[in-house]
Amino acid sequence: MARSDNEVHVGAQGRVVIPAALRKALRLKRGDRLVARKVGESLVLERREALERRLQERFAHIPPDVSLVDELIAERRAEADREERR
Repeated sequence: MARSDNEVHVGAQGRVVIPAALRKALRLKRGDRLVARKVGESLVLERREALERRLQERFAHIPPDVSLVDELIAERRAEADREERR
């Protein structure tokens, strides 16, 4: 692999410095909150606000008065009842 200007190294305590060119291009500044997640074999850093916005869009079709937790519990109870009757 050729050396890249955006190559970073993991330092003490797992610290990674984001190259200045990337920080500038992404308008990242000190104190910005990022969320780190594993996607396949990659590390993805995403602004917390962008993640929140993406999740809100993903679940926007669910009416506010619907509780997915309550639905899941009801499904699990029904499944357990079916198993007991076998």
